[in-house]
Amino acid sequence: MKSASLQYANALADIALAQGAAAPVTQQLGDFTAAYALSAELRNFLDSPAVTKEEKRGVAEKISARLGASKIVRNFLFVVIDHQRTRLFPEIFQSFQEVVRERQGVAEVEISSPVALNDAQKKEMTQALERLTGKKVEANFSLDPKLLGGVVVQVGDTIYDGSLRHRLDDLRGRLAGE
Repeated sequence: MKSASLQYANALADIALAQGAAAPVTQQLGDFTAAYALSAELRNFLDSPAVTKEEKRGVAEKISARLGASKIVRNFLFVVIDHQRTRLFPEIFQSFQEVVRERQGVAEVEISSPVALNDAQKKEMTQALERLTGKKVEANFSLDPKLLGGVVVQVGDTIYDGSLRHRLDDLRGRLAGE
């Protein structure tokens, strides 16, 4: 179902970006998706084939009004409901975030280190990754006590392993090969 989610995400991204509303749409769709994920009653109601589209639209209208959602988000919810794809809300939201980041030239990066990096190190690391990727980088820093030293960086599906353990393993392999 990932392709269906991606189609809905692309359609919403087209509208949100064209209207300069990517950030509020992301927030509002995220709020609705969180409500959907947290409430089994809401999931059962929206996913039930026994409930009419009009009833589902009514509930979506009330929830979107309570969340302060824009007309874009409200209409998008209606489209998803009308096409009986409400089970895909979590996937659609995740795909939407990825599509918007990609179109805005933003790369989400995970950086693991054995010790906490100071602000200067974080800034230097982020700038180096921006030069490497050619994109604006949103970096998430985490601690990994299993690392002996260095850092491991993940950009999408690509992993840059600059850890001391990786370097030692590489050196061991080269020495064993000689």
